[in-house]
Amino acid sequence: MKTIKPQLFKEKIFSKSWFISYASLVLGTFILALGYAFFMTPYKIVPGGIYGISIVLHYKLGFPVGMAALCFNLPLTLIGLKVLGPRFGAKTFICFILTAVFTDGLIYLFGADPLNLHDEVLLASIFGGLIMGIGVGLIFKARASSGGTDVIASILTKFTKIPQGTQLMMVDSVIVIFGFLMFQDWKIPLYSWLTIFIMGKVIDIVMRGFSDDKIMYIISEKSEEIRNAIINDLHRGGTIFSAKGMYTKEEKEVLFTVVNRREVPDLQQYIFKIDPSAFITIVEAQEILGKGFKSLQEKVS
Repeated sequence: MKTIKPQLFKEKIFSKSWFISYASLVLGTFILALGYAFFMTPYKIVPGGIYGISIVLHYKLGFPVGMAALCFNLPLTLIGLKVLGPRFGAKTFICFILTAVFTDGLIYLFGADPLNLHDEVLLASIFGGLIMGIGVGLIFKARASSGGTDVIASILTKFTKIPQGTQLMMVDSVIVIFGFLMFQDWKIPLYSWLTIFIMGKVIDIVMRGFSDDKIMYIISEKSEEIRNAIINDLHRGGTIFSAKGMYTKEEKEVLFTVVNRREVPDLQQYIFKIDPSAFITIVEAQEILGKGFKSLQEKVS
């Protein structure tokens, strides 16, 4: 299998894309640190990862959260370089160093509990997951990694062949349970898993953006009339597939088009007006790239 050369993803130093990438990296690490310093650490929420372990050590042994995380991340990333090769580049080192510095700096400047949410741990877990998801999403958009359990999961995947996503969930869950055992509070894993869930959803939104576009597959005996409506009335394009009915084995045409949320009812109404027996499938389009939508250049810049 032909592999993609890493050089294709290298940015020219001091180019516009280089500045945007590193600005996204720095901003992402700062926002991530806000989540750890303002929402996770004060309320003993253990959001998986190295910082989950660091928060436990902070309360049990008095270690600064960022410094403890740095002490884990540095050797882990070096081991990752040895075992996995140069997958974790300079951006990964910059990422976990900045996150550690920002986290301890914010705790030092604003105190151990700057928001004073008291018993509102649910708010901390929700908004902490939201903020950290934004931070990690920006880090990922900069094509960087926060290190930590990403490295552990990658190493385990190499030797066990279990998918990395599954490994990451397993590692994070073990850390959450570790937090429960250390703090002896059954609410901690519940808040922690809620934070991890929200964080994952927000990361997806940051990476893909918001989209109200819908994919429509239309099968109809009057496909030509529907095609004309899509092109002339909605001013949309599309693709026509040749297909065969599973039951009758008759040749059919499948119209594939992308419309926005507001256009769906109009097109549905028109289709059923001219062909009540038409078959329509509507699918959420998480992201559309290409002519008439967001360009690939906008996506990668």
